[in-house]
Amino acid sequence: MSFADLAARGLVERNRSLAGMTTYKFGGPAAWYAEVGSTATLRELAAASDLPIVVIGRGSNMVIADDGYPGLVIKLSGEFNEIAFSGDKVRAGAAVSLPRLARACAAESMGGLEFYVGIPGSVGGAVVMNAGGHGSDTAEWLVSASIFDTQTGKIVEEETAGLDLRYRHSRLTAREIVLGAQYRTVARSSDESEAMMREITSWRREYQPGGTFNAGSVFKNPPGDAAGRLIDDAGLKGERVGGVAVSDRHANFFVAEAGACAQDVYDLVHRVRERVADASGILLEPEVRFVGDFGTSS
Repeated sequence: MSFADLAARGLVERNRSLAGMTTYKFGGPAAWYAEVGSTATLRELAAASDLPIVVIGRGSNMVIADDGYPGLVIKLSGEFNEIAFSGDKVRAGAAVSLPRLARACAAESMGGLEFYVGIPGSVGGAVVMNAGGHGSDTAEWLVSASIFDTQTGKIVEEETAGLDLRYRHSRLTAREIVLGAQYRTVARSSDESEAMMREITSWRREYQPGGTFNAGSVFKNPPGDAAGRLIDDAGLKGERVGGVAVSDRHANFFVAEAGACAQDVYDLVHRVRERVADASGILLEPEVRFVGDFGTSS
């Protein structure tokens, strides 16, 4: 079946704007776009296409190129938004937001995932990048993840040990899509969990830029150090390219103004990376994900 047939059935659309789906609120369209609510539909799309595929969750660590993405962009919904509890385990679909999962577990007196309240991503992205913060990470609580291979059409339940989860890293490739994940939890009163989450959200309000367009932490922290400190020590707070600047509040956040574009982010990331390397000898690794084609940084 061709994409034209799928489009006639309303399963895919051409040239769908993606800007509103990212926290930066800019970037071009997807050549093809599909909102997928079931595993059956996902299998059908994968079988019909040999285009490169990108899954977009909450768009919180993603920068879409100004010219857009030439392949297929998938946004999971429907069954991938479900949460189910069983004993001391919770299973969540890949599209479930991390703050929602944290609060749902707290309501069931199931602790451990409170740190997720401060991460504006989704379960699928959390597994792929081993998302973490506030003293914990996904690997600490993950039991297994359901992985769909777009080339073979197979779905496997991969235990945590097989995912090679390290700091902001997993072994998963672009051909694999996380469908959901199972986590262990610990018994904890709802009141205690709520107090922990209030402390996390209060910390974020105090130390991270709020009310701005940004993609969270731009660089991974190097071993034994902090990317924000290195950027600050290099004198780069306030450094700007076009409509994007290094935050004065937290140097590992790059904030965008009205009229900014994706290329501005890309160019600023590379400029800061080079300047930090010159100042400290440390080459920072981007945590933010660039999707599509970008020009050579100036």
